[in-house]
Amino acid sequence: MSGMRVNPRQMKQAMKKMGIRNTELKDVIEVIIRMPDEELVFKYPEVSMMEVQGSKTYQISGEPEKVTTGEIDENTGSVIPAEDIELVMSQTGCSKETAVSALQECGGQPAEAIIKIISS
Repeated sequence: MSGMRVNPRQMKQAMKKMGIRNTELKDVIEVIIRMPDEELVFKYPEVSMMEVQGSKTYQISGEPEKVTTGEIDENTGSVIPAEDIELVMSQTGCSKETAVSALQECGGQPAEAIIKIISS
């Protein structure tokens, strides 16, 4: 069976009989997959949707850009936004690691983290 060729037209008919629809989504500008500490951003991807018995599955083709959205607070499991980390770093001149550590110790409060770093 490994050398067997499938006629695309017959495959399409067989999928239709089984209630499977495959649709290419046109003019997709962007797809974003969000995770706690980063995003995958696909610009102008190829996207297809397959519908089987009312359930839809999407397939994305393209190269994603990884965008870091923050750091995971090891104490609480919550996300420390990248903007807060940048703010603490810009106001104190500290490293990213120091800013994250101070934010973790201060419950994610940028003002308190800045005061903590400046006063130590």
